[in-house]
Amino acid sequence: MTDNLFKPFALNDSIQLKNRIVMAPLTRCMADDNLVPTQAMANYYAKRADSGLIITEATIIRPDGQGYPNTPGIFSSEQIKGWRKVTQAVHDKGGKIFLQLWHTGRVAHPYFFDGEYVLAPSAERIDDSVPRMRELTYTTPKPASIPEIQQLVQDYVQAAKNAMRAGFDGVEVHGANGYLIDQFLHHDANKRTDEYGQTPENMSRFALQIVDQIAQNIGWEKTALRISPGAYFNMTGDERDRDVFEYLLAQLEKRNLAYLHMGLFDDSMKFDYLSGSATDFVRKNYSKTLMGVGGYNAQTGSEAIEQNRFDLLAIGRPFIANPDYIGKLQSGETLTEYNDEMLAELV
Repeated sequence: MTDNLFKPFALNDSIQLKNRIVMAPLTRCMADDNLVPTQAMANYYAKRADSGLIITEATIIRPDGQGYPNTPGIFSSEQIKGWRKVTQAVHDKGGKIFLQLWHTGRVAHPYFFDGEYVLAPSAERIDDSVPRMRELTYTTPKPASIPEIQQLVQDYVQAAKNAMRAGFDGVEVHGANGYLIDQFLHHDANKRTDEYGQTPENMSRFALQIVDQIAQNIGWEKTALRISPGAYFNMTGDERDRDVFEYLLAQLEKRNLAYLHMGLFDDSMKFDYLSGSATDFVRKNYSKTLMGVGGYNAQTGSEAIEQNRFDLLAIGRPFIANPDYIGKLQSGETLTEYNDEMLAELV
């Protein structure tokens, strides 16, 4: 039985979800060459508006945050107008939609913004190449100066304001999956010796400054965060990371985020320094609204909610294969299996 998935869920006093199933953020690289959302993207999201909440594909806050081709932005007036078409289409279908705010940090590439370097916490290079453009190998990043960090915080805030202008119901700060904010939170990427490095308090500072200042501008009820305590993507784990995330989660517990979202591809992964799964580690340290993700189906997700492992279930690839995912679940219709060829077009 999966009845608990279809019950309404209140994120807070102002945002009520019609069910507990969330469309996870799915990077599709389908924006135009100016990183403006297209009409095809508006159609794509509108078809999935039956989910309790849609989280958009990751959206870059400024040009030097780009790490993949044709990923949408939220820093130009044209991009804001493009996203407004998306939010209008989703709202016309009765849906709710949050914009995921993104800077890829050391996973960015100067090719995309005609720059001299990319910014990251430290000069720690990834030995790999850019997905979808394997001819581009990653560069050694420039450690961000204090003024550059302060500017990044302000650019996240401006991106959140732009999202409100575009009609979004809220924003999710992408602090997971090996990207900029996550790089500050893991010892593998953060070798700083100033107030943004070495200690759990310092390493958490950037993430907390961003969510605090966004919330001051658009409200806590519209501010969410995604995190990856378990290093697994463009990042190597370190046993000291546990202390960082225990501190971060204790601080987040004092705040009133709309929700906290796990950043995982597969929640069956175990992390020695977290004493098991990342989701269970977070749940032990965070009692408020938690969104689970990572290989769940409706049945296993429903069971996890029943066990209080998390409160909301984010579903990814099945939503690519099944625009009518919610309807199929409710009617018992067989789901279409996802395959990678489906990434070639928006349906």
